[in-house]
Amino acid sequence: MDVLTENADVFVKGFFVTFQICILAAIGALLLGTVLAAMRISPIPPLRWLGTAYVTVVRNTPLTIVFFFMAFGMPELGSNADFLRIPLLDKLFVRLGTDIPFFRFAIVALTVYTAAFVCEALRAGVNAVQPGQSEAGRSLGLTFLQNLRLIVLPQAGQATVVPLGSVIIAMIKNSALAGAFGVVGDLFQTSDQLTSAQGYGAIPVFIGVAAGYLILTVPLGLSLDRIERRQAVSR
Repeated sequence: MDVLTENADVFVKGFFVTFQICILAAIGALLLGTVLAAMRISPIPPLRWLGTAYVTVVRNTPLTIVFFFMAFGMPELGSNADFLRIPLLDKLFVRLGTDIPFFRFAIVALTVYTAAFVCEALRAGVNAVQPGQSEAGRSLGLTFLQNLRLIVLPQAGQATVVPLGSVIIAMIKNSALAGAFGVVGDLFQTSDQLTSAQGYGAIPVFIGVAAGYLILTVPLGLSLDRIERRQAVSR
């Protein structure tokens, strides 16, 4: 187990790279998933069809294929995901501004894939809202978007906190694929570096990697359990 103490700085750096990927991808997935959920329940048929097609295709596509397309397909299409180099954000997350784009590709891949599951979680929450709530909004003259923003989504959000948290936990674990597609310095790539290049045993290295992911997922899981118990008590 000396590998854990001798390379603590390497594990810490890998942890923070993975943490940054997860934070940015979670924000992107929540935003895109909300838009997709609005499309899925929209009264405009083409929007519903487009949202349904997105969810059906992405949710049934292996994440490895999504990563592969983003890492190798986007450059073929002439994109390096430069749209993620947002002013100030690229100062906070320095890797967004580097010339090695795989960090950005990983964020896009996780966002695109996870958004489909976020959409379905939100849609289930919307369906749990009493129809009379939205009907009352329409009777007051609210448009579809106003009804959605002011009445439906706030109530649906309460019902979807736990499912959305589970989706984010799954996304954190899925981020392990990033290292296999060229993201330098994340937890998974760190394990490959220590076992292949430096000759450390695989078991202690992967124990360290697993500990890093547990640090990210266990507190979130405990928080979701607490929220779920509070909701049960309030009901």
